[in-house]
Amino acid sequence: MVAAVLTAPTALAVFACHPGATRGRRYTEQPAPTRTEYQRDRDRIVHSTAFRRLVYKTQVFLNHEGDLFRTRLTHSLEVAQLGRSIARSLQINEDLVEAISLAHDLGHTPFGHAGQDALNGCMADFGGFEHNLQSLRVVDQLEERYPLYDGLNLTFETREGILKHCSRTHARQLEELEPDGVGARFLRNERPSLEAQLCNLADEIAYNAHDIDDGVRSGLITLSQLQDVPLFDAYRWSALREHPALAELSMHRRLLYEAIRRMLSAQVYNVIDTTKAALRAHAPTHPDDVRMLPVLVRFSDDMRERSSVLKQFLFRHLYRHPRVMETTGHAQEIVRELFGAYITNPQEMKAAFAAQALAGDGLGRARAVADFIAGMTDRFAGREHERLTGRRLLQE
Repeated sequence: MVAAVLTAPTALAVFACHPGATRGRRYTEQPAPTRTEYQRDRDRIVHSTAFRRLVYKTQVFLNHEGDLFRTRLTHSLEVAQLGRSIARSLQINEDLVEAISLAHDLGHTPFGHAGQDALNGCMADFGGFEHNLQSLRVVDQLEERYPLYDGLNLTFETREGILKHCSRTHARQLEELEPDGVGARFLRNERPSLEAQLCNLADEIAYNAHDIDDGVRSGLITLSQLQDVPLFDAYRWSALREHPALAELSMHRRLLYEAIRRMLSAQVYNVIDTTKAALRAHAPTHPDDVRMLPVLVRFSDDMRERSSVLKQFLFRHLYRHPRVMETTGHAQEIVRELFGAYITNPQEMKAAFAAQALAGDGLGRARAVADFIAGMTDRFAGREHERLTGRRLLQE
């Protein structure tokens, strides 16, 4: 039997991450005969338990509030789609972009940022909780799929891209465990790969667009309110000029979709044009050159300002809407009370986490509890809270 020939991606630029030049995996493995190293990372992520759980984890609206709102899973897929589209135009590695995009939210708690804030508060005396660091813990330690090691044993480049943010304290801890590893750039004030930079921006583009869609669908924000957002309103008007029938009330859903589509396209093209100009100006000739340069994958100044205005609008009118804040309060109460219950009675957790908690010191117990809670879906967290307290704070 003749092994298939593994061909490298075509037309990669000199500043792109090439899978044949990866810094490798923590545990040495033989290369796959038909897949590049980054394709292999992507496949491991897609088949992981943590990835499947994302379908029942909140983006903005809790999982029980509607079947059509975004979840962490659909968000991750949208980030991957945007990232791959932009990566192809920039001639950087699409497979690496996809792998990072699909894994970037694996460490998110149930109940979105509300759950993360609550768990961070619970862990204040134990080093805090960072969802990016937790995503790294998931792929490095918490997944249990292979006989010889914990985690998914991903490549350095994918792991570094997953760690979008990291405090210096945690970066130093990572550096002690893995010298010159994924935490080093935070201590050296260096940039990650262009592929990682792209995922960061694709994440922002995706959530701004889909939060408009979900916000209008929920009735918490309206098309008339969005007239105050120049980035969106410009494309709403361009859609109306080209398709006047969209002004009819019965066509407002189509108007919303068309305006969002045009806004997304404009942002994508802006990133491509601005990044290409930055690459020409700085002329990196190797992926490592990128580390010492400013962030190159970026919006133009004007688009950055308009995107910022949109984010401020969503913060005021959607994320801080009284209905969202009500469920946010209940969600945070669930996380805090789960944490307290498990710290006091670790045996209430699943066996593996209970054993880890009972074998550890105070920090070890708290980290085991945080790992268990962070891995929960919205639905499981609510049910566990009801089991332990007898109270149902969120309706299913």
